Amino acid sequence: MTKILLTRHGYVAGIRPERFRGREPLDLTARGREEAAAVAQRIAQAWRPSQIYTSPMGRCIETATAIANACGIAATTCDDLNDIDYGAWQFKTFDEAKAQNPALFAAWSATPQLVRFPNGEALQDVAARAANAVHMVLARHSEETIVLVGHDSVNRVLLLGFLDLPLSAYWRIAQQPCCLNEIDIGGEKVCVQSINATQHLDAVATERGSR
Repeated sequence: MTKILLTRHGYVAGIRPERFRGREPLDLTARGREEAAAVAQRIAQAWRPSQIYTSPMGRCIETATAIANACGIAATTCDDLNDIDYGAWQFKTFDEAKAQNPALFAAWSATPQLVRFPNGEALQDVAARAANAVHMVLARHSEETIVLVGHDSVNRVLLLGFLDLPLSAYWRIAQQPCCLNEIDIGGEKVCVQSINATQHLDAVATERGSR
């Protein structure tokens, strides 16, 4: 059985207020670095991962590096885990995108599986390359625990695949920064043990609230 620990990068600018972050180069904020340290500690305490694969975006590499240091293992970039390409909507605020193309913005909210961003990707593109990343992990790491560091969009699509749900259910899954999802894969059996677990971040939230 291969265990996949799927996490999202820590907090960055553009999460609140919301922007279409995608391929925008963003560093972790101070809060994001604290979250990365917390998820790294949680993984190191509870599991013994043998390898980390991360999106090539800096915010994910920084999160993966924290996990790698805590676990004493290597982190390798994987282009298939990159965030969705929002094309012409890259780093626009939601209000800007809605004003530019109200119909497309409404479709993204109601029928995300039917949207292709101008000069960018569709969820089907993300699903195909994210599946490639999982196939690579399963081929290389049988009977191991592997950490994947991705993005909100990539993680949602991966989880929909693991749960055998359609892309139309995209908005039904939440992915907080540095959350943990645990998936066991053995043969043809897939078991999702947890989704969007954030208990390890409670101390971060409490500490920040007391400042």
